[in-house]
Amino acid sequence: MSTIEKTREEVAIEELLTDHKELILFNDDVNTFDHVIDTLIRICQHDLIQAEQCAMLVHYKGKCGVKTGSFDELEPMCTGLLDAGLSAEIQ
Repeated sequence: MSTIEKTREEVAIEELLTDHKELILFNDDVNTFDHVIDTLIRICQHDLIQAEQCAMLVHYKGKCGVKTGSFDELEPMCTGLLDAGLSAEIQ
């Protein structure tokens, strides 16, 4: 019986990992730090510290994963970031 249970657990974990997407924010030369931070707080529900850290990573690394979840969860956030003039995509 334990073999059957292990198989079910492995399938459930694989299903969870398959639907795992990441919302990536890219650097640009247009938007200010304040605009990026405010937008991350408003759209992605980041707290101030998290938004500041993401803004710094985007600035210095060129991109940053700002949120993870299913495509359906991330799509409205991606649209919100794009509507605010930021560069983002779901990967």
